This record gives sequence, C-alpha cells and structure tokens, in this order.
Amino acid sequence: MVLQNKSLPITRNFELMNHPPLHAQNYQYGVVRQFTIMTIVWGIVGMLVGVIIAAQLAWPVLNFDIPYLTFSRLRPLHTNAVIFAFGGCALFATSYYIVQRTCHTTLFAPKLASFTFWGWQLVIVLAAITLPLGLTQGKEYAELIWPIDILITIIWVCYGVVFFGTLVKRQVSHIYVANWFYAAFIIAVAVLHIINNLQIPTSWTHSYPIFSGATDAMTQWWYGHNAVGFFLTAAFLGMMYYFIPKRAERPVYSYRLSVVHFWALISIYMWAGPHHLQYTALPDWAQSIGMVFSLVLLAPSWGGMINGIMTLSGAWHKLRSDPVLKFLVVSLSFYGMSTFEGPMMSIKTVNALSHYTDWTIGHVHSGALGWVAFITIGSVYMLIPELFNKKKMHSDSLINTHFWIATIGVVLYIASMWIAGVMQGLMWRDMGDDGTLTYTFIESIKASYPYYVIRMFGGLMFLVGMLIMAYNVIKTLTSSELEKTEAKVEAAK
Repeated sequence: MVLQNKSLPITRNFELMNHPPLHAQNYQYGVVRQFTIMTIVWGIVGMLVGVIIAAQLAWPVLNFDIPYLTFSRLRPLHTNAVIFAFGGCALFATSYYIVQRTCHTTLFAPKLASFTFWGWQLVIVLAAITLPLGLTQGKEYAELIWPIDILITIIWVCYGVVFFGTLVKRQVSHIYVANWFYAAFIIAVAVLHIINNLQIPTSWTHSYPIFSGATDAMTQWWYGHNAVGFFLTAAFLGMMYYFIPKRAERPVYSYRLSVVHFWALISIYMWAGPHHLQYTALPDWAQSIGMVFSLVLLAPSWGGMINGIMTLSGAWHKLRSDPVLKFLVVSLSFYGMSTFEGPMMSIKTVNALSHYTDWTIGHVHSGALGWVAFITIGSVYMLIPELFNKKKMHSDSLINTHFWIATIGVVLYIASMWIAGVMQGLMWRDMGDDGTLTYTFIESIKASYPYYVIRMFGGLMFLVGMLIMAYNVIKTLTSSELEKTEAKVEAAK
C-alpha cells in the first residue's frame, strides 16, 4: 500500500514504518551497510579491550610492563571504542535507515553521508593510535586531543546536514517520533562537544581548557552525563521506537506518551550532570539541582520503558519463537533498571556510599551492555537481512544462543560490581571506637578480587556472544539462497 495522504494521525502512524512508497532497491543503503558492518567490528574490538583491562584488574601482571598496554591507557580506549565506535556506528546506521524509511525518501547529499562514514572511521583509528600513546585531554569521554576534536566537529556538522536535509525533503508531513530523538541527539551532542572541548592549543598534541577548577569540572560533567543522556539514551530510544514496533508488528502503545516522553526527557536530562560532583568543591546548590533533576528524570525514563514494553501487548507470544525480539525487549528491562538506579545513586546519602566504588561501574555497564548493546544487537539482526537482500539470518538458534550467553554475561558483570561496590563503600567508611579507619584501601581491593574475576568472565561471555553474532552475519552474507527481491519477482510471475 502506498500512502497518498500527507496528514497522518499522530496516534497511529504505524504505516510510516510498514508501507514505504519507494521500492526497497531505491533507498540509499550503501552507507547504512557500511556503518552496520563496522558496528559489529568495533563492538568486538571494544569489548575485547574491555575484557583485557578487566583481566588486568584481577591480574596486573597482564600489562607486561608495557606502557602502551597499561590499564590507564587502555581504559579510555575501551570506553571510546564501545561508546563512539560501536555505539556511534550503530546510530549512524540506524538513523540513516530510519529517516529514509519513515520519511519515504532517499538520503539528502549521499556523498556527504559517505564522507561521514570514512571520516568517522578515521576518527576511530586516530583514537586507537593516540590513546595508547598517552595523548589525551584527561576528560572523561572527551579524551581525544584537539585536532581530532575539530575533525569530529566537521563530521558531525555533515551528519546533521544529511539527517535534517532528509527530513526537509520528506514525502509525508508528519515526522515519526524516532526521528525526533535522533534530531535531539545530533543537536545536543554538537553543543556539548564544542563547549566542553574549547581548548587553547600549545602544540599539535597538547592544549589547555579555557575553563578551570570547579567551572571546568561542572562543564565536564554537564558534557559527560549528557554524553550518556543523549548519545547513549535519547538516540537509542529513537532506535527503540522504530525497531520494537516493527518487530512486534504492533503500533507504538501510546504515541502521545512517546511525545511527552521525548520533551520531558530532553528538558530534564541536560541539568542532571552535577550529581557526579557530590561532596566536591562544586557549590552545594548546584549539587542539589543535579540531584533533584536526576530524581525527576525517573518519570520520563520509565514512561519510555513502559511505552516500549507495552507495545508488545497482544504479541507476547512472539517472545517464545523470536530471539531478536528477546534482545529488544530485555534491553528495555535493563534500561528501566539502570534509569532507576541512576537517580537513586544521585541522592547525596546514597552517593556517599556509592561514589568512587565499583557500584558505579556496575551501573554504567547495566546501561551500556544491557540497554545500548542489546537494543543495537537486536536492531542489527533486523537490518542485516534487509540491507543485504536476504530472506532471514542464517541461524535463529545461534541468535538464541547469543541472547542467553550475553544475558548471563551481563548479569554476572553487574551483580559482581554491585556486590563489590557496596562492600567497598562500607569498608571505606567503617571506623573503630577510636575514630580510625578499620580497613586500609589495599584490604578493600583484596576483598574485591573474586568479584573482579567474575566481572572478567561476564565480559568474556559477552564478547563470545559478539563473536557468535559475527559468525552468523558472515554466514548470512555468504549464503546462496535467493535474494528477497528475486524471490518476489518470481512469485509475481
């Protein structure tokens, strides 16, 4: 069915996803294919580095006394690889795909879109070179040196031109909600990146930030938290609002709630950053504002989770036979859990126990692995057959195996870090009758050792799952079965 009416009802525009007026061959999938494949590649690389540094915490000898392989240098490489290489490629791929399908048009400036692919891969390679060399700005999630920051800015502007240009040339009047989330993510990340990375260069590899002291810390965590809020949350919610209804073959449970969810989320998230700076030199009023906005943030976050889960109303039976849908739905469970945990950890009394402990690490990874990686994996499993004109993935049983290995791996990871984190917080604040600390810091590290080993095995299981996915994708792409288009043509005859 081809939609002719440009006035689509807001409450039920499931047709935007299911009845594109263009033939599938007319969409510009080339750059989408490239980003999708690199999502898998960088996911494996990033998680491999994560397993290595997790093993180093349990067995420090594994750095082999090589400065380039120390935890302090590999850890920012791991975070950048998972967030910006794996997550970034996934967002480029899905946004370019979704904006075409829901706008019923092709990409604006396809050559510029191709430039964003090659430019982004160059950024990733430069990060992989500079970070092990110790070339860094020393800012969380903003470690890359200023020449790379400028390159990122250029690529991001081109990304915005392609995305918003495609929205402008859309063939329907309504903008599907997923595109709203992607649009907010593109604009917010641009503002965050530019302001937080304002530097005074002293050489090609060194610079000083224009801010200092508490102001610099405030700016950094305004950026750092919203890198999570917009890059790792809002953008992936755009992914959720397209692929879950599509896979469940159900319209979004409440389209009105999705709109409220969008405006509430982007309005509140921007002000939650100070909760990273509790009990610091930051003014107490700013710390309190961060805490309050973090607590309020629980409402729109859970509104989005409930909206996604309830989209499966009438389709719960599909979970028995569809492992891809399992990835998508379980990702929402982890999203709900991590967005409950975050506001709770922002409360000053809780933060006094949790801050600087492995509890924070568990919280971050429940979001990064359980939410971001799961929704990405499910989306990629949906995209691969569509992009490469295959009937389906090579093996559903391998997808199911991947799901269970990854799920167990995430649970082992976050549970071990929760236990270790609470234990560390209690040991660090425990005092004897004479007012002296009961435990030394090294004693808390020694007590954490078994949990570091469990965490490493949890991460290893997740990595094995990614390797299973890569094998399944390779087998799908090399399959000799008829392409979907050819099969449809023959059926029509």
